[in-house]
Amino acid sequence: MKFIKYKLLFVVLIMIASACDDKLDVVNPNSQTAENYWKNQDQAVAAVNAVYTGFITDGGYMRMYPALTDGRGDDFTGDSPWQDLVQVANFTIFPTSDPVRWIWEAHYQIVYRANQVLTYVPDIEMEEDLKQRLLGQAYFLRGLAFFNLANTYKEIPIITVIPEFQDDYYPETDTEEVIWSQIFDDFEKAKSLLPISYNSVVGPDQGQMGRATKGAATGMLGKALLYRKEWKRAIEEFKLLVEGPELNVYSLVPDYRDNFKPFNENNSESLFEIQFADPNTVGGSIYNYGGEPQANWRQVSSVGHTYAMEGVGYSDFLPTHWIFEEFKEEKTLDGDYDPRLFSTISFYEEGVSEIAYGGRWINPETSIYPKKYTHDGIEGYTNENNGTENSGINYRILRYADVLLMYAEALNEDGRTDEAYQYIQEVRDRVELPDLTTVRPDMTAEEMRDQIAHERALELAIESIRIHDIIRWGWLYDSEKLAELKAHDSDFDSWTPGNEYLPIPQIELDVNKNLKPNSAN
Repeated sequence: MKFIKYKLLFVVLIMIASACDDKLDVVNPNSQTAENYWKNQDQAVAAVNAVYTGFITDGGYMRMYPALTDGRGDDFTGDSPWQDLVQVANFTIFPTSDPVRWIWEAHYQIVYRANQVLTYVPDIEMEEDLKQRLLGQAYFLRGLAFFNLANTYKEIPIITVIPEFQDDYYPETDTEEVIWSQIFDDFEKAKSLLPISYNSVVGPDQGQMGRATKGAATGMLGKALLYRKEWKRAIEEFKLLVEGPELNVYSLVPDYRDNFKPFNENNSESLFEIQFADPNTVGGSIYNYGGEPQANWRQVSSVGHTYAMEGVGYSDFLPTHWIFEEFKEEKTLDGDYDPRLFSTISFYEEGVSEIAYGGRWINPETSIYPKKYTHDGIEGYTNENNGTENSGINYRILRYADVLLMYAEALNEDGRTDEAYQYIQEVRDRVELPDLTTVRPDMTAEEMRDQIAHERALELAIESIRIHDIIRWGWLYDSEKLAELKAHDSDFDSWTPGNEYLPIPQIELDVNKNLKPNSAN
């Protein structure tokens, strides 16, 4: 059972109410306060569920976080009448942009709710193992929120207390050292508290899929360490997942496309994913475009509608022709195109790919469109709802394929290039690409670095990852690599130093005297 899809809608959120009439000692059940809320186990579980909710709002993974992250990569380019999205894609966005603000607000809402759990739940009398699992989830979700904020805005305030306990609540911008230390710490704590799975736990969360696990925390800790070039520490975390013995419970699913469908979700390849509701199972009439959840929320994703071709969806972004051709560089053992091409991009090619989005091609000889996370070609969906906002496709945050490629990268950077081959090949084997030790034997560390960049581009295209790779590899500040990026995507022609990050929202700078603008402001 996916707890978020079927239970989270009805969570009672914690709200701070005004004082009651001093003549009546009456508690309004519809206006909870901290004093009358944090009393029992059920309330603790509901509060943790509410933390997850922030990720399914517009500023989370419902639409804007993937869109504004994918848009800045060289595998995606802006194609929207909404100028905010085009300006994000070409690195000229203003700090007054609503979408830029929505991402900030959604993620700090998650931080605030996680901080409430970490503040109040320890004092609730309840089953101890369940309490530890709830705290572990709060640490994980806060760590993920900080991770996304740091990668999106670079320098942010780290907030670990709730404002009720502070008289002057103007959090300061922290240094990168402080920010990433907190991210490491949150994932470390989550790793120590979370179970490998919920199948054998005892409590109301037994058997529930979609909750954060020890494997998810280990993987995200490894990823955070990799992003900060802590190679040896990252290797140790990835080794736990790849070689075990306790956590090597993950494997690649045979069909790559299964990672982006509304079927076979929370599978063996997925360490963590954001749960969206099947619109045929959970009703509602209001789309979750930000704000507080309510009973008639639809809890659905709009990524597919945002990315789908015109006439079916918004077509706000298009794959670049560079990534399209990159998929064709190397043929499979049978001489075919890399099958990931057909799962990532919709295109017309006579005798190869002639039908997409129900055949509604506009300029079929030249047009290419996103396919990943859309309903294009998925059984059970009609032409009319290929790009619908009623998408129940879960958003995969961390896949085992990413872990394998990051493990290979960390090994290569640690001077163990020969050991990296086998983990890259595991990803290549799924799509029947030739043995890398045969086609590119004895690579130097620098050659392997470029090979891993190529492998990651193909395996992880349009998954809110590419721009983070570009930034952490320093490509924007390397003249040769920057020239390549400009050749891949003309959006990079207007990039200027610092604008690889989104600006701190202007409204936040206006109200918080201690918040500093970043170089994108």
